[in-house]
Amino acid sequence: MEEAHLVLAPWFRISQQLVIHTSEQRLRTCPLGPAPPGALLRPGRSERPADVAADTMRQPAVRLVWMGRVSYAELLALQERWLRRLQAEPGTDALSGTDAGALLLCEPAGPVYTAGLRGGLTPEETSRLRALGAEVRATGRGGLATFHGPGQLLCHPVLDLRRLGLRLRTHVAALEACAVRLCELQGLQGARARPPPYTGVWLGERKICAIGVRCGRHITSHGQALNCSTDLTWFEHIVPCGLVGTGVTSLSKELQRHVTVDEVIPSFLEAFKETYKCTLISEDSPN
Repeated sequence: MEEAHLVLAPWFRISQQLVIHTSEQRLRTCPLGPAPPGALLRPGRSERPADVAADTMRQPAVRLVWMGRVSYAELLALQERWLRRLQAEPGTDALSGTDAGALLLCEPAGPVYTAGLRGGLTPEETSRLRALGAEVRATGRGGLATFHGPGQLLCHPVLDLRRLGLRLRTHVAALEACAVRLCELQGLQGARARPPPYTGVWLGERKICAIGVRCGRHITSHGQALNCSTDLTWFEHIVPCGLVGTGVTSLSKELQRHVTVDEVIPSFLEAFKETYKCTLISEDSPN
């Protein structure tokens, strides 16, 4: 990926300071509003530098890579590079002992429909969607067909679950928890995860965040798509995730104001660190 694609939004420049390990410090660096009760310190804990350093050393590190607004193909290419890096033979210098992988974030530059391992699009449907001006791609993630486009936050964690002490099911649950927490931090109550086949995060019968992952040799790829200010009419041309009778929504629609991807990223990073119990380290280059 070319260096020019690394767009340093204001929140990302702030996140370069992610030597941030207590909730209070995180809130000072990425203002998110008042902290939830009990979020600043556990009972009996102090903020002594030695305590903070000890907590930091115990936490696995995840590399934060913000790609900006890029094509879906660029996201897949970077994901593949990180997969190869994590799959490197033991004993190489590809990753340090505390590195758990990377968190790839982007906003799709154009409309794209994706189909999962279970399919979801016939050849006729694929031709019809391409005629609308959208890209159509088959992917290796779980699930059926969905849509990605501008105004959507795509999050692809490429992680070695062993280094985080997680299994695949708990990883999926953690992604759902991140989206629920993000909604709460944005002032949107009532978001919840539902059991399969309704994987994802919902507000009533309206899905706000789709989740589809792949895992091989304990290493994950793909992830979640959160609708911020997505043009929801694109979803009308498919049955999203094969779920008949359900709808889709966005933060903008629910909050009745325009919510950008840049606006929600600090909340998402806060939720990710809380849920995965990790330290995020900003990458200067997406390569």
